[in-house]
Amino acid sequence: MNDSLLSLYNTVIQRKENPVEGSYTCYLFDKGIDKILKKCGEECSEVIIAAKNGDNGETVLEISDLLYHLMVLMVNQGIPLENVLAELEKRSQKTGNLKTFHQVDKNS
Repeated sequence: MNDSLLSLYNTVIQRKENPVEGSYTCYLFDKGIDKILKKCGEECSEVIIAAKNGDNGETVLEISDLLYHLMVLMVNQGIPLENVLAELEKRSQKTGNLKTFHQVDKNS
């Protein structure tokens, strides 16, 4: 398990359990799920734009912002980091799982 991700997750939990004045994380929890989801969406869009612009430095920053906001979402929803890491591990064991996509005839 990545220590940085675990450390961030634990910090987010601590902010939820022990609010700190002026904390952005506490602000997000206070505003609720709609604000948290809005920030996740905004950060996702910013990742896309940075990647499209070919700016790897900016893309790294935006991915980091997205991961942080996803951690806030996970804590808000009671989703343990271990569950997500276990799912990723399970997926890493799969091979030959390319999905067949339904072809649509755009001329009809």
